[in-house]
Amino acid sequence: MILTSANTLQSREIIEYKGLVTGEFLIGANIYKDLFSGVRDVVVGRTSAYEDELEKAREHALKEMEEKAEALGANAIIGLKISYDNLGGTMGNTILVTAYGTAIRYEEK
Repeated sequence: MILTSANTLQSREIIEYKGLVTGEFLIGANIYKDLFSGVRDVVVGRTSAYEDELEKAREHALKEMEEKAEALGANAIIGLKISYDNLGGTMGNTILVTAYGTAIRYEEK
């Protein structure tokens, strides 16, 4: 499956638009990661615990989106976007990672 943020595929002809597909994944920050990240920020300047969690969440969201596209008979997703939203409030430090794009079928030219 091809994933691209572009709206076209070079050397390929889009033959069918299948529609919007999305994938979401929630991650919650806990107090131990918060404390570890705070110390790491001071010592090293990076928060690898959060980076690792965000990477896992992004991969889960992309996989879910791909599975939905495949179920529609698509072989690519164009116009791919990924957003990160801090839900805060009653959800605590919960981050929603959303991947979305247009599922299509293409053929080689």
